[in-house]
Amino acid sequence: MGHAITVVTGPARSGKSRWAEHLAQASGLEVTYVATGGSGVDDPQWQARLALHRQRRPPAWGCQEVGFELAGSLSTIGTQSLALVDSLGSWVAHGLELNGVTWDQHCQRLLRTMESCQGTVIVVSEQTGWGVVPPTAIGGLFRDRLGELEQQVMAIATTGWLVVAGRAIDLLSNSVAIP
Repeated sequence: MGHAITVVTGPARSGKSRWAEHLAQASGLEVTYVATGGSGVDDPQWQARLALHRQRRPPAWGCQEVGFELAGSLSTIGTQSLALVDSLGSWVAHGLELNGVTWDQHCQRLLRTMESCQGTVIVVSEQTGWGVVPPTAIGGLFRDRLGELEQQVMAIATTGWLVVAGRAIDLLSNSVAIP
């Protein structure tokens, strides 16, 4: 696969993580699962989701729980390695309390790191805003920040997938970039 950035996006429960895992396994590269979410020790539903993800991953895959330190983790990926980042939305959630300037600096660092990464990166990202407008200011900020960052990552991606209802659609060959 070589140096490449793949974005796998879609709504909740669409199958996007499973598709990203399939792409990672099919690559033949050494895979590291890069988790950006928290441990959620007090949330039984979150624990159940984490357990399901762990069960699906091959035992040979490494795992890094990086939280908001995603750029630092990606800078260590070698040429014969693949980082499966799950997910961009969890990474955005860690930065919601940052002011706009600081947030932009973190995003630019992440984008620069992705572009200069020697290995392959697959980024799973949630689609927001397909339904109800968030009733809270923090929900609106999350939606706006994730949507903007996802467009920036897609602009540097070599492959993009939209996963809906268990079906994967090749975004780059079946779409036109908005000017």
